[in-house]
Amino acid sequence: MKSIFVTGGAGFIGSHTCLLLLEKGFTLFLLDLFVTSSQKSLKRVSLILRKKGIDIKGKIYLVEGDIKNKYDIERVFKMSFELNKIIESVIHFAGLKSVAESVKNPGLYWENNVNGTINLLKVMEKYNCKNIVFSSSATVYKAKSNAPLFENDICEPVNPYGNTKLTIERLLKDIYNSDPSKWRIASLRYFNPVGAHESGLLGEDTLGKPNNIYPLITQVAIGKIKEIKIFGSDWPTIDGTGIRDYIHIMDLAEGHFSALNYLLKEKPQFLTLNLGTGIGTSVLELIRCFEKVNNVEIPYSFDNRRVGDNAFVMADNSLAKKILNWIPKRNIEDICRDGWNWQLKNPNGY
Repeated sequence: MKSIFVTGGAGFIGSHTCLLLLEKGFTLFLLDLFVTSSQKSLKRVSLILRKKGIDIKGKIYLVEGDIKNKYDIERVFKMSFELNKIIESVIHFAGLKSVAESVKNPGLYWENNVNGTINLLKVMEKYNCKNIVFSSSATVYKAKSNAPLFENDICEPVNPYGNTKLTIERLLKDIYNSDPSKWRIASLRYFNPVGAHESGLLGEDTLGKPNNIYPLITQVAIGKIKEIKIFGSDWPTIDGTGIRDYIHIMDLAEGHFSALNYLLKEKPQFLTLNLGTGIGTSVLELIRCFEKVNNVEIPYSFDNRRVGDNAFVMADNSLAKKILNWIPKRNIEDICRDGWNWQLKNPNGY
């Protein structure tokens, strides 16, 4: 079975995707700096697979390192050659992801996300590895009012995080154009990944105060935070709160598996695809659903809008459905149920 290099493999999206790839029989080489992630997530991956009778001995190799350091990336490729398990493809998750932090410290985001990706691509070129699935974001789009976003819509980010993602997409397109007979590239634009693995053993460990709405809800529910602050009650939406497209983390992981399989089977090409549900849910709708499904109360109050936020962000996912034959299987109730199961079993994270 093929060997895959996963950058940021211990993070929230990375660990769930690694779980699925190992379950499918891939050999994985992981690089992670463990700044916003924990090695314990990978132990949980192993535990879940053992419970299913799947032995991953000799199937997963971990290097602690930084994509800002080309030497660390090269260590992973050299290891794969020494083990005669030569890396064929890369799934690139590594990078910083807080919109608010990127506004305060844009240089940090450009250095990590853009320079790190440049390093990765240079090493891939050196080792003749020309297949990559990139973790992009819906933040690359220019906002639209009450309409889903299509892949060919205008891209005009309103924050540095989105700027770094769009810059990497453009870099990848240039790389593809430099050798279109060899490169296979998929840029996957995520909407709002949330929830947890159904076992409750694998989920989002925020390693401190969470920035995103969903882990804030679960921490309010369990009593770690007094109330949730909703940024803006006067957005032009059904109830004045922001509308987002929340996608279950396992649906997102399955999207990566489908994209990788497609790239490996089809001719060299450059793909840009939305990974979302195509369903918009407001912040208040999400809170009420969580309360109903889990029989808990979520106190909240309203605060001013945040710089860099939009009123309405929802995917048109028809292209991913058509090309990848991928369909999100889980709904907002599943998201609320699985995320709460994770929080109850792991009140302090890993």
